[in-house]
Amino acid sequence: MRTALLQSSGRPGSPAENLKVLDEAAGRAAAAGARLLVTPEMFLTGYAIGDAVGHLAEPADGEAADAVAETAARHGLAIAYGYPERAGGSVFNSAQLISADGTRLANYRKTHLFGCFEHDHFTPGGRPVVQADLDGLTVGLLICYDVEFPENVRAHALAGTDLLLVPTAQMHPFQFVAESVVPVRAFENQMYVAYVNRVGREGEFEFVGLSTLAGPDGIARTRAGRAGELLLADVDPAFLTASREANPYLRDRRPGLYGSLI
Repeated sequence: MRTALLQSSGRPGSPAENLKVLDEAAGRAAAAGARLLVTPEMFLTGYAIGDAVGHLAEPADGEAADAVAETAARHGLAIAYGYPERAGGSVFNSAQLISADGTRLANYRKTHLFGCFEHDHFTPGGRPVVQADLDGLTVGLLICYDVEFPENVRAHALAGTDLLLVPTAQMHPFQFVAESVVPVRAFENQMYVAYVNRVGREGEFEFVGLSTLAGPDGIARTRAGRAGELLLADVDPAFLTASREANPYLRDRRPGLYGSLI
């Protein structure tokens, strides 16, 4: 499944402009044969937007979701995007996956909040594994800091995730996560990991780019630089099956020894 990674910060504070950026990227991705387009964390509104998070947050089935669904259906590819989700009196840092026909497939709320900004503006999600079927692959969702907890990714591995989508807002000086941690997570859990970052400066944050699609062999299939770009790489189910047969990590686990750790 050809997968497109949109490394872009769009225009922080303007969902309308970011929907235009998404539409243009979806057109280019579809023309290149992509079946899935993944955006960064909080792509719909921007990340470093302060109290505007609460004003711009929408329900998972709100107007913005309808606009993304229309874009997905018009271009014929699935879209995973980050956005602030309002549910009742809470705001969540969320990512939603919409199918190529515009159907809402999965919605994930970030479970591990990073830093004062997120703790001040968001409620942590409580569901660690959210999955959907897409073109015969089991696709899972995490967001940024979540992937840095090995327990999160292992939970996805045990639940059968083939491709883990990780919209992110990774900032300086933590670029080693994109460079080293993400490929290791893919290898030790025998899955593909699409890690899609913001880029440039927003407020007090400097986002480092370096988006990647890492394979179950720990090798990056594509790697972005520090500028905005649209990357393409393939997720190969046959290679994933062969890699899982050859790698014994999950078979050799001894859960009975780990009780005190979990």
